[in-house]
Amino acid sequence: MTATAHRICPFCEACCGLALELEDQQIVRIRGDDDDVFSKGFLCPKAIGLKDLHEDPDRLRTPLIKRDGVFVEASWEEAYAEIERRLPPIIGAGGPNAVGTVLGNPVAHKMGLSLYFPRLARALGTRNMFSASSVDQIPKMLSVGLMFGAWLSVPVPDIERSDFLLVIGANPMVSNGSLWTIPDYRGKAKAMRARGGRIVTVDPRHTETAQAADAHHFIRPGADVFFLLGMAHTLFDEGLVRPGRLAEHLAGLDQARAAVAGFAPELVAQRCGIDAGVIRELARELAASARGCVYGRIGTCTQEYGTLCSWLIDMLNVLTGKLDAEGGAMFPKAPAFQANTRGAPGAGRGVTSGRYRSRVSNVPEISGEIPLTCLAEEIDTPGPGQIRALIAIACNPVLSAPNGERLAAALDQLDFMVSMDIYLNETSRHADVILPGLSPLQEGHYDISFTQFSHHNHARYSAPVLPRPPGHPEEWESMMRIVAIAKGLGAQADVAALDGQALEQELRRAAGDSAPAIVEQLAGLSGAERLLELGLRSGPYGDQFGARPGGLTLAALKAAPSGIDLGPMGQRIPEALRTTSGKIELAPAMLIDDLARVRADLQAPAPDLVIIGRRQLRSNNSWMHNLPVLAKGAYRCTALVHPADAARLQLADGGAARISKGERSIEVQVEVSGDMMQGVVSLPHGWGHNLPGTQMHVAAQRPGVNLNALLDENLRDPLSGNAVLSGVPVTMCAL
Repeated sequence: MTATAHRICPFCEACCGLALELEDQQIVRIRGDDDDVFSKGFLCPKAIGLKDLHEDPDRLRTPLIKRDGVFVEASWEEAYAEIERRLPPIIGAGGPNAVGTVLGNPVAHKMGLSLYFPRLARALGTRNMFSASSVDQIPKMLSVGLMFGAWLSVPVPDIERSDFLLVIGANPMVSNGSLWTIPDYRGKAKAMRARGGRIVTVDPRHTETAQAADAHHFIRPGADVFFLLGMAHTLFDEGLVRPGRLAEHLAGLDQARAAVAGFAPELVAQRCGIDAGVIRELARELAASARGCVYGRIGTCTQEYGTLCSWLIDMLNVLTGKLDAEGGAMFPKAPAFQANTRGAPGAGRGVTSGRYRSRVSNVPEISGEIPLTCLAEEIDTPGPGQIRALIAIACNPVLSAPNGERLAAALDQLDFMVSMDIYLNETSRHADVILPGLSPLQEGHYDISFTQFSHHNHARYSAPVLPRPPGHPEEWESMMRIVAIAKGLGAQADVAALDGQALEQELRRAAGDSAPAIVEQLAGLSGAERLLELGLRSGPYGDQFGARPGGLTLAALKAAPSGIDLGPMGQRIPEALRTTSGKIELAPAMLIDDLARVRADLQAPAPDLVIIGRRQLRSNNSWMHNLPVLAKGAYRCTALVHPADAARLQLADGGAARISKGERSIEVQVEVSGDMMQGVVSLPHGWGHNLPGTQMHVAAQRPGVNLNALLDENLRDPLSGNAVLSGVPVTMCAL
């Protein structure tokens, strides 16, 4: 018997709605859901891999415990008992900071992990928390936090109503948005150009996005800050600053004018590699566009000026009146869990960073995290506060962070490690206990993070498509089991009761005397679904527990498998602001002060060759390399080089080469490409599946090479601590 089920795709930020055809609980076809209110039938090739993921024989289904250096299958009770036996003594001896946590970006596609990690963090009480955010997005979080008052108040292009889009260091044609949830960028960009709109890209590579744009300009990797400062200078210099309705909501305009005064396009052109006339013309075009904006992403974040670049992008949109304007960069209004929809509108507590610093490198925390590049040194450097135990959740930093070799060695020095993961990968191989998650098809899902970056407001819920295996706990239950252990309640604690107690305590703090009545209305639900119901009903579209009849509830979402359309983005300034001043802070002191570093770097010569990463459609995360439908086809882990560089370095297309950085080196397959800027080589991220002790057989057949093996874990954006992955000088020679 054939049945159709609906599912939000868990493979990337686009979060496309899928229609799955099943026969006898087997997937026979995956297609885009034509009725989905958000993605409207679109899907990319990754979605087809959902069947491979569910059926992958390498995907872990049973807990593993390492005995005498070898993993053996264990029951859930045995796995939890091992955690109880080994984790509390480490906390008892070294205090809360003796335990670290590290999260990967698949957590965002797991409702239970997203909603319950805060409880685990509170129970552990550790300052040693790390995540993938500090290798790709923390600069944006810091800049918007300082400007708008909340870490995730990220304005996104309103592309469906725009007529000009300047894309810097981003490739949404492949990513379908990043910190910008936008299924089918290709179709939306095509429609924009058909109605007379114009798209311009700035990137060291003529990317897939550039190929479908009206113009492209090469830029020196890591020099985006000079280009952006030149544009901001032009706006002031030529009298093009017109913030419009934002003017009354701005603080720091004069300081911003003074800050960019020394960065005329004629002074920065050589440093960034873009002609001064082009910089000025792009600034004029942005200012003149009726509806347009600037968007930047990975390339602007993964460099030593990542926070400044992120700030300047939003500054350009503010100065030209393109922020919070139709067709410009606007603030989504998510149905739940969004900081800028909670509390009194228009002002708040703002954000605070640097409340504490890392033990070894003295790096400040940002949004409660220490940079991931500090993890190895916090493990392998002796002294008070040394990490002796680690809880790793859906992550693979041995591949995704710089100098994975050091991190791998450090992980082997731990007294104890727990991994919550569906694969025995390059990182989880170091664990003592692995708790496997469910297949995405066996659990419910709501996009907690990505609705906050969506180009169109909506709400969708995915019910489980297939039954959960008998005895396999949901991931929130495993999380709460570790919470119980950390609190000294033991592995046998009643986690349902503990979950209920935690909810009541949270509601008492938030709702006071109304808490009991709210708890009563949540009866019948448990775990992640109960927290989702609370978030939806108390959110900006919710029924407010009966006070707003017809408002959003989980039941309403379950009754609408293709989602509920909540309309296009609307103006949200000043309502969305959570700064202490209630204003857009255009010139935060931290950012203004950091411009001294830019001035000192203005005359730096261009290295002969630098390396950058590369986004690929079929390999958003390293584990996707183990799915046959995504791994097939041409070899993709190639090093792209410009023909002139190939001739200069005597490199042959398809030949082998060595790329070196100091004493570190990797061997790559060369692909000569006119899409590259001269002096730049590009290698995709997430590869390097040739390490022993893993269980990813498809990935191991074509392991590729790990770009991050070249990179220095001590090279960071000093403001955000984000890893520098782009614009790093290297040498290259033929083999």
